[in-house]
Amino acid sequence: MNFSVLKYGSYTCITVCNKKLDAAMAPDIKAEFAGIIGNGERNILVDLTDCSYCDSSGLSALLLGNRLCNNASGSFVLFGLTSRVKGMIDLIGFESVLKVAETRDAAKRML
Repeated sequence: MNFSVLKYGSYTCITVCNKKLDAAMAPDIKAEFAGIIGNGERNILVDLTDCSYCDSSGLSALLLGNRLCNNASGSFVLFGLTSRVKGMIDLIGFESVLKVAETRDAAKRML
């Protein structure tokens, strides 16, 4: 699997364990987001520390996770973004849509 999932008290953390969040990985992570929300969870943190590339399919997966959490009155927060991934999110204009934190602790405070 290209990501790991750990449940904590008030949130679930998904750690992307791959350099690329792309079309090969997007369907699996979308299904994971849907399963987490379907199980009654509301808050998801996504650790992108090891991810240095995100294509449109990966971005679509992140937007789906954000939408699912919002619809469940929860929070979806990304953290550990490399400058390349952060730059892409900013370039497309999604910095106003997606919550981004530097660290896991900062992400938890955004819940």
